[in-house]
Amino acid sequence: MIRLKPITICFILALAFGISSVFAQPSERDNYKGSAPKYIFYFIGDGMGLSQANTAEAYLAAINNTNGIQKLKLNTLPKQGFYTTYATDRFITGSAAAGTALSTGIKTSISTVGMDAKRQTPLKTIAELAKEKDYKVGIVSSVSIDHATPASFYAHQPSRSMYYNISLDLSKSGFNYFAGGGFKHPEGDGKIDQKNTMANFGMGGDVVLEKKESNSIKIAESRGYRFTNTVKEFKALKKGDDKIISIAPKMAGGNSLPYFIDQKGKSDISLADFTKKGIELLDNPKGFFMMVEGGKIDWACHANDAATVIQEVLQFDNAVAVALDFYKKHPEETLILVAGDHETGGMAMGFAGNHYESAFALLQHQNISYENFSEIIAKYKKKKEGKYKLDDGLALVKKHFGLGDAEKGLELSEFEMQQLQNAFEKSMNYNKAMKKSDQFYLLYGSYDPFTITACHILSQKAGIGWTSFSHTAAPIPIRSIGVGADLFTGFFDNTDVPKNLIKLIEKR
Repeated sequence: MIRLKPITICFILALAFGISSVFAQPSERDNYKGSAPKYIFYFIGDGMGLSQANTAEAYLAAINNTNGIQKLKLNTLPKQGFYTTYATDRFITGSAAAGTALSTGIKTSISTVGMDAKRQTPLKTIAELAKEKDYKVGIVSSVSIDHATPASFYAHQPSRSMYYNISLDLSKSGFNYFAGGGFKHPEGDGKIDQKNTMANFGMGGDVVLEKKESNSIKIAESRGYRFTNTVKEFKALKKGDDKIISIAPKMAGGNSLPYFIDQKGKSDISLADFTKKGIELLDNPKGFFMMVEGGKIDWACHANDAATVIQEVLQFDNAVAVALDFYKKHPEETLILVAGDHETGGMAMGFAGNHYESAFALLQHQNISYENFSEIIAKYKKKKEGKYKLDDGLALVKKHFGLGDAEKGLELSEFEMQQLQNAFEKSMNYNKAMKKSDQFYLLYGSYDPFTITACHILSQKAGIGWTSFSHTAAPIPIRSIGVGADLFTGFFDNTDVPKNLIKLIEKR
């Protein structure tokens, strides 16, 4: 007979307790005895892993001359957990599969929206269930409102690229409030290139329509929806207004909100503004469910643009702050969840060339997004018609990234100068987006080479590394506060998030 020492027994018991708490989601869900929340905020930071949020916190501390972090509002939420994100047919997920898992509690295949993995059966979403339970429902996003993640809450289509069909599902849903970006293809999808992933984040050519379909905006209006697309119309919306589709007055690539770093104040409506208006319109005696997506965190991560990522995280956090203000007035009735669909870019708070050093404050010298800078480079190339000068390019990266400005601590080494020269020449002489088979893809992805090189050099000087132009499989953090928040602690799967929400809503 084997005799165990008391300390060994204690270790085994502790290990068993730890394992049971890590994988306790189903039993905790089954044993929940509390009430249903009246107000549910479901925030999804697209592409936002742990590093994206922590880098924003380190940046805030650095620009205030403090070592360490300055906490985001989302990281003040007391309940914390992590979950896995894999799809049925790929370990590294995509936004459609991840969005569907987060909206239905069922895993699906890559590019599938609101349907099972075989793309045969529609899946009921948590937003649709909330509507059945008499919650008013709002869907808000900084990207087009028919994009993969928001679509996963109201649409049921075999492909995320079927934007026209998705927009028809939107008005069919009967949800009370849609806001943020616009419709990508309101008159049909035409010839869809399923492999053109750049179109998924606001880049790439226009869709060619062989035959126009009935305009989905007009169809939405015939179903009782009212559109707004000016600041004046947006501000005029008031409690009692219903079936509203509120689109940003100025839109960037992919019919999305401009990047926060590019927004100009009074002429733009922020994600926080759309969230605040959603509360005003949706608040009623039976409560509401609102999903708010920070969609362009993902896009900026795909482009490895650290400064723009941070600003998008801050915009997202501003929207969370609006919900927290509401929570303080209704603490016994509100649940706030802050989640993410996957991590993008393999963002790391550390770079090999810097050893142990970080200089996050250097990122404040970038004043426009990679998207706007790429447009500047494209216009320069067209204007010069072959008469390009490296000095012109260097002047542009100094103006918009601070690179080359010794007074800002951004002097360029000989190696960095060579990187910029090589990239500038590639940008001026290469007319097609690079494919994964291209020998230069690892350097530039499918983006403008000069722009990406500037983003990489600034990231590296700040002490930030990137491993990918795509998604990664890193587990995603979830933060929560309020009614039922205890269900969202531990280490579980992304499908457990909506399963827990279903349990809460069915308590109604």
